[in-house]
Amino acid sequence: MACPKGEIRITDIGCVPQDPAGFASKFYAIGLSLIGGVALLFLIYGAYTLMTSQGNPEQLNKGKSYLFYAIAGLLLAIFGYVFIEIVLIDVLHVPGFKR
Repeated sequence: MACPKGEIRITDIGCVPQDPAGFASKFYAIGLSLIGGVALLFLIYGAYTLMTSQGNPEQLNKGKSYLFYAIAGLLLAIFGYVFIEIVLIDVLHVPGFKR
């Protein structure tokens, strides 16, 4: 399989862009999907802990903290992406970052 122009195949995950902005955007997308998957797992575990707590305040607090931190981490990752899109592309017009 040939890579598109400006990309090189040196890894097992496929073609990698040679410019720093393309490299960062490709791996940021991979990282964001990984963060989303982990957050989903912790949301499920936190909800399961809440449902099976049987009124135990220790288990309730544990489940709530799992839910809170999973949502907070997901929001931080999403807002980081939004920050890059708005500030670097729309406001500062950093070379190499484009839509």
